[in-house]
Amino acid sequence: MAWVILLLVLLAAAFGVLGAVLKLTAILVLTVLLTIAGLIAVVSYSFRSQIRRWERGSVEGGSQVRTWSWGQRSQPPRDLPSHDDRY
Repeated sequence: MAWVILLLVLLAAAFGVLGAVLKLTAILVLTVLLTIAGLIAVVSYSFRSQIRRWERGSVEGGSQVRTWSWGQRSQPPRDLPSHDDRY
C-alpha cells in the first residue's frame, strides 16, 4: 500500500500538481476527522442527557414511561356510535 501511495505522489510531482493533490488530501482528511468528532460529540451529549433523565426519574420515584402530553391530561374520548348514518 505504501508503494502505491509513493508512486501516486511521484506521479503528481512529475506532472506538477503535487500542491493541489496535497491540499485536496488535507481537506478530505480534515473533513472526515471533523465529521467523526461531531458525531462523537452528539452521541456523548445524548447519552449523558439520557443518563441524567434516568437518574432524575429514580430520585423522584416517577414512572419510567414518558408521555407526550405537557399539560393536564385531557378527558378520555367519549364513546362513539358504532354506525355512522350520515352516508
